[in-house]
Amino acid sequence: MRLASEIELSEFLKSVEKRAFKRSVYHVRNEESALDIVQDSMMKLAEHYGHKPVEELPMLFQRILSNCTLDWFRRQKVQNALFSNMGDFETSNEDEDFNLLDTLNASNNSDQNESAESLTERAQTLRDIEIEIQDLPARQREAFLMRYWEDMDVAETAAAMGCSQGSVKTHCSRAVHALAQALRAKGIKL
Repeated sequence: MRLASEIELSEFLKSVEKRAFKRSVYHVRNEESALDIVQDSMMKLAEHYGHKPVEELPMLFQRILSNCTLDWFRRQKVQNALFSNMGDFETSNEDEDFNLLDTLNASNNSDQNESAESLTERAQTLRDIEIEIQDLPARQREAFLMRYWEDMDVAETAAAMGCSQGSVKTHCSRAVHALAQALRAKGIKL
């Protein structure tokens, strides 16, 4: 195996940029955050793994992107936990009309129409899906993520995984069936 040159590393990053951004937007539902996640992932790959063989870059990048996404969710969880107890913000007697929740809602013009319950349910469902994906056998997980989250076609996935297109289809089919069965067992209907 030969090591990746700077040009090959650069070409690889260009080739995965759009798919990685699409995957990140799907996860975090915020384009600016998704862009940050992808940029962090690319920088980490270049800094820590740029010396690896070209064939290893796709899987390394996928793992780094997943970890950066999980780190983003962890930071959001901490940030949300800090502000979840609005009762800590007592109002003084002189300004009883002030309501922190109204102020936050007025300043936030994004799509906050979803109830806290539905946001929590969706977050839990996504967590359950991620856990089940992590529990898949390595090759099934790899094929599933490339095909359905990275939006790679069968030939691209087969090339990245170093196997036949038929193997990719088999791995994906088994992954989908295993995920569907595991999620149904948890009462999740997609």
